[in-house]
Amino acid sequence: MVTAEVLIDENRCFGCGYCEKFCPRSCIQLLGDKFTSLGQLVPTFTKPDECNACGICVWMCPHLALEVYQCIED
Repeated sequence: MVTAEVLIDENRCFGCGYCEKFCPRSCIQLLGDKFTSLGQLVPTFTKPDECNACGICVWMCPHLALEVYQCIED
């Protein structure tokens, strides 16, 4: 089984929402329940089983706040 993990660096995230907007599988969402210390929205990685680790969210983030890893389980 292949899943993915998206790590979001809350210190670099500005809450722009590009990762959510451009994720082709809607695996990242701005739910409105998580904020940085400066009050900016932080996205949540909500669908690890549906993410294929394509990296589009990483490419679209202007603040380099995301990392994507593909996890392969036997």
